[in-house]
Amino acid sequence: EVIVTQSPKAQSVVPGQTVSIRCNVSPSTGYCFSWYLQKPGESPKLLITCGSTRQSGVSDRFSGSSGSNSDFTLTISGVQTEDAAVYYCQKRSLRASSGSQLELC
Repeated sequence: EVIVTQSPKAQSVVPGQTVSIRCNVSPSTGYCFSWYLQKPGESPKLLITCGSTRQSGVSDRFSGSSGSNSDFTLTISGVQTEDAAVYYCQKRSLRASSGSQLELC
């Protein structure tokens, strides 16, 4: 069984801060995981593919890195109020049971 975990589960920040969300996949699958954000009542939006490739139209405030095929990090620089959402690290049906909630103060 593949387990996908994210940390932190939730964080509350003020606009302008830089935040990171980490994802660990165990055991390593060799898959590239992608980052999505989802707002209430909306479909998930793809931000970063294969750990670090930003989708067209996505702000360069969002960046991704991959230390290996099992560890992925999403960084949001200069957080804005519209960034409040749940963030998921996902590959097909593999994702954390709950994403990471980002709230703005």
